[in-house]
Amino acid sequence: MNKINNLLSEISETREHLLKHKLYNKLNSVEAISKFMEIHVFAVWDFMSLAKSLQNNLTCTEIPWYPTEDKVSRRLINEIILGEESDVDQKNNPASHFELYVESMKKIGSSTKLIEKFVNKIKETKDYNLSKGGSDLPQGIINFLDFTFDTISTNKSHVIASVFTFGREDLIPDMFINIVKTLNEKNETQISDLLYYLERHIELDGDEHGPMALKMISELCGDDATKWEEATLMSKRALEMRIKLWDYIESSLN
Repeated sequence: MNKINNLLSEISETREHLLKHKLYNKLNSVEAISKFMEIHVFAVWDFMSLAKSLQNNLTCTEIPWYPTEDKVSRRLINEIILGEESDVDQKNNPASHFELYVESMKKIGSSTKLIEKFVNKIKETKDYNLSKGGSDLPQGIINFLDFTFDTISTNKSHVIASVFTFGREDLIPDMFINIVKTLNEKNETQISDLLYYLERHIELDGDEHGPMALKMISELCGDDATKWEEATLMSKRALEMRIKLWDYIESSLN
């Protein structure tokens, strides 16, 4: 684990910068959180494309089936996909974390028009680049999504796994959770779904998916110094892109 610890050390300052972003001080009302969610939902959505690209690379999704070589990583990504794509809502009904998030947006009063238009375009074109142009996305969101899909296009599993791992929602600090809990006491019907999403997602990330993702990076990089260098560089870049997205959301709140 020395190599993964070295990676974590290299990116620690950037990660700390993100966790202490001044955006969080402004998320102190239902209205501010509602606006935050309208943009943040795109980070929830694109996370699944990173996950699915890893599943395509590390497991066999073709017919006829055959066993892929990396037994450890294929199990890790399949377990992560199960939790992210097929979790349960508060009534124990199957739902992806993206769907949980969109439902919580509706409950809190966020507009889902932009994300729904974009996802419908994705369903129609099956192509990110074709879809972003016809969906009225602001440049701040496009910049973030472009980085994700540029990462996927490298087809380097260790690079994709690094961006996947360090662009997760365990980046949301305890401070934000506490704000949401306080607001939930005042606006229970509006905030409860969001609180469920946050607590469920972060519980899985911290206890299960986070450690799995770190192990996957270690498996994919092995003893290859070049891969570790690329993984470190892209992990830091993923955090920097999230900081830029947070900057954009903060400017939108202003």
